[in-house]
Amino acid sequence: MKIDSLANKVYLELRRKILSNQLVSGTRLKEDIWAKKLDVNRMAVREALTRLLGEQLIEFGEKGGYFVKTLTAADVREIRELREILELGAIRLAIQKIDAEGIKQLEQICNDFTAMVERGYFGGACEADVKFHETLIAIAANDKLKNIYELSNIPLFHQKLGKTQIHMDDYEQTDQEHRQIVQALRERDLKMAEEALSKHLIRGEVSALELE
Repeated sequence: MKIDSLANKVYLELRRKILSNQLVSGTRLKEDIWAKKLDVNRMAVREALTRLLGEQLIEFGEKGGYFVKTLTAADVREIRELREILELGAIRLAIQKIDAEGIKQLEQICNDFTAMVERGYFGGACEADVKFHETLIAIAANDKLKNIYELSNIPLFHQKLGKTQIHMDDYEQTDQEHRQIVQALRERDLKMAEEALSKHLIRGEVSALELE
C-alpha cells in the first residue's frame, strides 16, 4: 500500500477515536505505538499526525511529542454553540425530508448504542453517538452543511470513559435524548425536536465542564 494511503488510514482511525473521545484530551500519541497498532510504518503515522495537527485536533507538548488537544471551558462552550447552529439547522431541514428509511437508520443507531452500553463497550457507544449526529446532518440532504460539519471536526463531550455510575447515567440519558429526537422527527414535531436537541447539547456541555 502506498505511503499516502497508509497515512490516510492512520488519519481516519485517529480522527475517529479523537472525535468519539476514545482518545481523550491530553493523551499522548506515540508514532511507534500507533505504527505497531495499525501495522504501518512510522512515516505514515507522522504524516497523519501532521494532518491532525493542521486541523487542530492535536497539539505539540511543551517538551515535544503529539497530544490530543486539551479543551478549555471556552472551547467546550464554542463547540456546543457551533453544534447548536449546525444541528438545529439540520433538524429544520430533516423534518421536511425524512422518510421511513431515515427514521429506521436513526432507530438502528439508537439500538446499537444501547447494545454497546449493555455490553460494556463504551468506545463503541461513543462511535454510535457520533454516527447519530452525523446521520442527522446527512438526512438534512444539504451538501454544503455536511461539508461544513465534517470540516469543523466536532468532538463529543464525553471526557472520560468508564463503567462508573455517573458515566452509566450519562449514557442512559444520551440514549433517552436521542430517542426523543427520533420520536419528534417521526411525528414531524419541530418544536419537540429542537427542544430535545438543545437540551441534549447543553447537558453535554455541563457534563464536560463538571469532569474538568
